[in-house]
Order: sequence, then C-alpha cells, then structure tokens
Amino acid sequence: MNTLHALQGVFQSPALQAAAWGFVSTFALCVLMVITKRWHGALTMDFTDGVQKFHTAPTPRVGGIPIVLGLVVAWGKAPADMQAMLTPILFAGLPAFIFGVAEDITKRVGVMQRLLATMASGLLAWWITDYSLSRVDIWGVDWLLTFTLASVIFTAFAVGGVANSINIIDGFNGLASTMSTLAFVGYAMIAWQVGDNTLAGVSLVLAACVWGFFWVNWPFGKLFLGDGGSYFIGFALAWVAVLLIERNPSVSAFAALMVCVHPVTEVLFSIYRRRIKQLHPGHPDRLHFHSLVKQRYVRRWFPSLPSAVRNSITGVLIGGMTLTAAVAAALVHSSPWLSAAVFAALALGYVAVYARMVRHHWCSPLQFLLVKPAAKPVRA
Repeated sequence: MNTLHALQGVFQSPALQAAAWGFVSTFALCVLMVITKRWHGALTMDFTDGVQKFHTAPTPRVGGIPIVLGLVVAWGKAPADMQAMLTPILFAGLPAFIFGVAEDITKRVGVMQRLLATMASGLLAWWITDYSLSRVDIWGVDWLLTFTLASVIFTAFAVGGVANSINIIDGFNGLASTMSTLAFVGYAMIAWQVGDNTLAGVSLVLAACVWGFFWVNWPFGKLFLGDGGSYFIGFALAWVAVLLIERNPSVSAFAALMVCVHPVTEVLFSIYRRRIKQLHPGHPDRLHFHSLVKQRYVRRWFPSLPSAVRNSITGVLIGGMTLTAAVAAALVHSSPWLSAAVFAALALGYVAVYARMVRHHWCSPLQFLLVKPAAKPVRA
C-alpha cells in the first residue's frame, strides 16, 4: 500500500503533469502540421536535393514550431518555480529558433548568421538570468572564467557550439530527437541526485516535448525537426547544462559535457576532417558518423528493407548511444577526474569506430587523428 501511494504521488507531481501536457500538445501539433501540409508545404517542405540528404520524398521541416508551442503549453501547467526557469529558455531561445525557422522557410540564411543567432541566445540567457559558466574544471581556464567578460563570451561560444552540433547530427528520422530526449533525461537524473528538483522537472518537460515530436518523425519521417527545432533544442540542452553546473557546485562540468559527447565530438571531428581536406567547415557531405553507420552496417544488416526504413533504424541506433553517456554521467558526476576520464574514453571510442568504418580495420584513434591518409569517397 505504501508503494502504491508513493507511485501515485510521483504521477501526481506537478512536474510530471506539466511534462505530460508538453508531450500531448507537441504530438497533437505535429500531427496537425502533417495534416495541413498541403496549405503550408510551399514554404515548409524540405526537398530531396542535397548531398547530405537521405530522405526520398518532400517533407515539412518545421517540427521545431510544435515543440516550442508544446513547451509554452507545458509552461502554463508548470508550478511557479519551473515557470521561472522555463521563461528565460523560451525567450532567450528565440534568436536561435527564429533564424532556424527562417532558414527552413527561405533556405537563404547563412551558416554564420545562424551560428551568431545561437550565440546571441546564449548572451540573452545570461542577460536575463545572470548565469554564465564560471568553471569547466580545467586549471587555468577556471581562473580566466572568474572575469565576467571572459565567462560570458565563453558561455556564448559553448551554447552556440552545442546548438550547432544538434543541427549537424540531425540526419536521420529519430536521431536528434532520441539523442536530445535521452540527454534531457540524463540531466534530470543528475539534477535529481543533487537535490535540484526544479531543474530536474524542467529537464523532464523539455524531454517530453521533444518526445512528442519523435513519434511523428519516427519511423516514417512525416515531419522533420528543421533548423528551427534543432537550434532551439540545442540551445535548451546547452542552457540546462549551464544551469546544472552553476547551480550545483558538486556537479563536474565534464559530466554535463559527457551527456552531449556524441554531438560535441561529431561537430569537432567534422571541423577537423574538413580542415584536413581543406574544405569549408560548413561543407555538406556524407561522411558523418551516422551516414557511415548506415552505409557500412545498417544497409548490410537489412539489405531487403527500403532505404527509408534503414534511415529510421540508423536514427534510433545512433541516437540511443546517448543512453550510455547519460548513465555514465549520472554515476560519476561528482568526480571531475572520473568525469574527464570517461568523457575522453567515449570521445576516443567515437573516433576509433569512425576509423574502423573508414579504414575497414581497427587502429588507434590517436594514430587515426595524427596520420590520415586520403579517404576514399563513400557511395550512397
């Protein structure tokens, strides 16, 4: 009987009720977007041209709009302390969201403009809340972050980097939404462990809104996240990480970073390999980790399935990797040294698997990074 009462108390908690409203609202609005695409499709469709694109039919790419609107509904149902934390996320996320949606509709907003918009969201969040990164658990850098200007600039760059990393991994049905949902849940677990119940509730609400989108995006790809959705989710992930670190001194900065190890490593490694090949950092290609997994493994494992189904399998397979990072971060969040070691191990593991897919044999990730022969182009 005590267990039953405890479970009833959990499900009746204001945070979970707000999360439920966020999930239902986002899902319903996503379905509405799909049903009404003949009216807005001329503006919102993502067509199939582009070297980095794998989908086979024009699809609306404005999934970020239902997510933000679903979050507004959840805000209205949340308790006051959660509303106070969600309000800056909604307002500060507007530059990233608006510039992303503008790109989704016009296809004319440059990469640098979108990057600056995500950084502007980080600056706006600091201006509203007065939170900025004051430590990253690295000697010397922490001293530099004691200066407000350095702290604010570093925070803006970090927020912009994470926001853009979500956009980069958004390549298959369910990938970015699975990864982001698990990451928000991971932050919620850490926040709950250290007694920051407000931040835990906010993280669960954000996870629920993204999860509502997931069930329309996966497995059939009826609606895409788009730049507006990926940038807003990326900003929200980055800002939750900032709040987790700044509100809870016992949480290692590396633990917060570890939760997003996949997109962060992906964007850094993509910049690195494009620089090696003397290409622009924003140059699109089919050599992302998720692209290679589909081409090297999923296509071989499921040869008889349609390409769209293989895309969806790849999405949840790669997105699900974040579960390992989230659990590991929850276990070692109180130790900077352990968190740094696990983060490094996961990042090097990513590089090792990438090297295996490119070279067709296992090798040291450090050797792969330092001695890179010209890679053969991968066929679709």
